[in-house]
Amino acid sequence: MTSYLLLFRNASAANGYLATSQDMAEDMPKWEAWIGNIAMKGKLVSTAPIQYSGSIVSANDTKNDQPYKEANSVLISGFLICQSESLEEVQQWSKSCPILKYPNSSVEIRAMVPFPIS
Repeated sequence: MTSYLLLFRNASAANGYLATSQDMAEDMPKWEAWIGNIAMKGKLVSTAPIQYSGSIVSANDTKNDQPYKEANSVLISGFLICQSESLEEVQQWSKSCPILKYPNSSVEIRAMVPFPIS
């Protein structure tokens, strides 16, 4: 079975997420059901939302209290790690992800490569 990382991308405001507290409260049952479906199949490894603020470290600089945003103000707002026999199964799950209701949102799916530790 392959492990997959799902990155939830969503548009942001200047200093925070676009989703309001009310949006988040209304969306919570949808997220619980969506994640619960994956968990009931025994394929959920880990999941969490990501705090808006962060640090960006490069070879020459460290920037605090700002996340990395794409040109259209889209950033990663959470992740999920799951296991599946096929990419197609994970793509099917992703099509019903609650984040897709927001403009410019997406689910990026990346297969995880086992890293040998000796």
